[in-house]
Amino acid sequence: MRIVIAGGHGQIALRLERLLAARGDEVAGIIRKAEQSDDLREAGAEPVVLDLESASVDEVAERLRGADAAVFAAGAGPGSGTARKDTVDKAAAVLFADAAVKAGVRRLVVVSSMGADPRHEGDEIFDVYLRAKGEADAYVRGLNALDWTILRPGQLTDDAGTGLVRLEARTGRGPIPRDDVAAVLAELVDTAATAGLTLELISGPAPVSVAVKSVAGN
Repeated sequence: MRIVIAGGHGQIALRLERLLAARGDEVAGIIRKAEQSDDLREAGAEPVVLDLESASVDEVAERLRGADAAVFAAGAGPGSGTARKDTVDKAAAVLFADAAVKAGVRRLVVVSSMGADPRHEGDEIFDVYLRAKGEADAYVRGLNALDWTILRPGQLTDDAGTGLVRLEARTGRGPIPRDDVAAVLAELVDTAATAGLTLELISGPAPVSVAVKSVAGN
């Protein structure tokens, strides 16, 4: 498969690129800064320099053309202000989804956040973030031209992955290593039967492949 990942230099994206490349997939990562290119090459991915905050739908679609699947793993990051929650966490996600439609890439997996909700109230930065992610998720859900899956991990940690997770429509809150989020994404990209599902993810009792198969087709 050829898989294009938005936010290719993110912590989860780099882990995902390594997993996909190791299993023989062709991987490209969209990054904002050319100096991040070597990190992607080291992970086995082709770097594609493009700023999703200023790119057009046509420009993004051109990078997506020919892909079998796309993953949106971009984020403004914890140090960013409220404005970039709208331009990255919402607008870039919408742009990427529209570009996937234009490029004819049906399979889209979106990394969202537990608690994402377009009706979330509050003015703190995290409130704005959850609202932006919720609005982006709602937009993606409305695109019939996509076979989308939305993944909402719990509290992200840098602990070593265990390969054991809980993946359900509602899991309740809990931690999840980034390693395990990447492993679940790699399975989801392959599992078209999870299309149309919004799934929460925390650490749990089930091996990743079993957890994904158990929700597929539901």
